[in-house]
Amino acid sequence: MLIRAPAGGGAAPAVIVSHGLGGSREGLSYLGRALAEGGYLAIHLQHIGSDDSLWRGANPAGLAAGALDVQAALNRLLDVKFTLSNLPARADASRLAIAGHSYGAWTVQHMLGERLPGGDRGLGLPDSRLKAGVALSPIPAIGLPPRLAYGGIAAPLLHVTGTEDHGFIEGIRAPARRAPFEGSTNPGALAVLRGAAHASFADESEAGGRYAEATYHARAAALSVTFLDAVLRGDAAAAAMLRGGAGALLGPGDEFVARGL
Repeated sequence: MLIRAPAGGGAAPAVIVSHGLGGSREGLSYLGRALAEGGYLAIHLQHIGSDDSLWRGANPAGLAAGALDVQAALNRLLDVKFTLSNLPARADASRLAIAGHSYGAWTVQHMLGERLPGGDRGLGLPDSRLKAGVALSPIPAIGLPPRLAYGGIAAPLLHVTGTEDHGFIEGIRAPARRAPFEGSTNPGALAVLRGAAHASFADESEAGGRYAEATYHARAAALSVTFLDAVLRGDAAAAAMLRGGAGALLGPGDEFVARGL
């Protein structure tokens, strides 16, 4: 676990941050920094079994195998449950959210109530302690109709993707990442950043290359903080900006749709 704390003392709204497949608690640092600067306690998790141990040691099959490990998927949810029950002292337990990229977005979606294949498995989801979420590169449900897959999500959820957000391990094409937003009815928003690829949101510096390239980080972070300000803090100006299309937070050709905020 890595914690980024806001300046000053006292309780602060907290956001659990979940990395993608092959990532680490060092990833999504741009988001953690922006959250801390915005007055949030950012709690970066490291999900053992679906973290960077999958590719270290030149194991080319590691990531593909990790994507198919059902127990590792369930362990991600248990990691979040454990963290929610063992929060840092500064966390305001009445204002909690979760954010994640790719496999981390899968984690976000299921913690907020997306149906697991085979049912709840005794996990008690959605977890009512979480009041909002941010899914970077959302993962569409497989084998379930939208009403069944997303019908359990009630908390507000921001979805951020890109026009080139293709997933090469799981075979997801960029347009399919719209499905969790378009197939659900809970309050939320969808941002599609023009030109952003799957790695554009990861910020995994040790992986290098496109996984560390920062073109879209500021936009993704600003959208996330503004959304959380609107939901967790009841910030009327932030909510109005989102309802008005979030223009100041977007780049040329980006798309934004808000619902129920």
